[in-house]
Amino acid sequence: MFRNLSGFAASIPPVTKNIIIINLIIWVVEAIFPRFADTIVNVLGLHYFSAGRFNPSQVLTYLFVHDPSSPAHVFFNMFTLWMFGSLLERLWGSKRFFIFYFVCGIGAAIVQEAVWSLTWMNEYISGIAQLNGITVPHMKEIVEKAIASGDHDFMAAIASFKNQMVTIGASGAVFGIILGFAFVFPDRPIYLFFIPIPIKAKYMMIGYGVIEFFLGVAGKDMVAHFAHLGGMLFGIIILLYWKKKGILRGGSFY
Repeated sequence: MFRNLSGFAASIPPVTKNIIIINLIIWVVEAIFPRFADTIVNVLGLHYFSAGRFNPSQVLTYLFVHDPSSPAHVFFNMFTLWMFGSLLERLWGSKRFFIFYFVCGIGAAIVQEAVWSLTWMNEYISGIAQLNGITVPHMKEIVEKAIASGDHDFMAAIASFKNQMVTIGASGAVFGIILGFAFVFPDRPIYLFFIPIPIKAKYMMIGYGVIEFFLGVAGKDMVAHFAHLGGMLFGIIILLYWKKKGILRGGSFY
């Protein structure tokens, strides 16, 4: 049994394997020590750039943190990374794969920050309007006047709200990896858990993109759907560049 496990681990390319190991270690620490999990999220999770808890290093560290109460989150990301990332790392080499993965992850963080900058005020106003039982336009007027006058209580409440804005997880980078696989192997059949027939990788990727866009616009859950799209956006830029250089399926990296 242990030989089989060690053989399986040895078969995973180094960058993919180390990313998976780091993510799983951090998740296990969060799950075992739930009080420490909040500290991990506050320090390593991606916060809004104007929040007090923001640190530039978070555009990288957030990729290694997952929700300790959701094993499915980390499992899906790491399983997908292993399934598609291993093949791409063998094809491109570890250096190129490393660059692609983290550019997608950083790109996802950049897009998430942009979305926050456009939406946080409306989310804050609509939230406190509902709590206070008044209309959103009325609440907006109150908030704008409070900000203009430098009201201490409102400014403190806004600062607290911004600190609660946090994104964690490797999903943005993983969506970039899925896109990379579909771009390099567009006609490769993929079997999804809930669909008993194979789907070509290119159609699966288009479906993922459309679903993520509409879920992001709907904004009905706490998932950073636009961050997922950001990982795909930055991924396609690299892939198109590599295709133009003729190194999409391997070759010298330059």
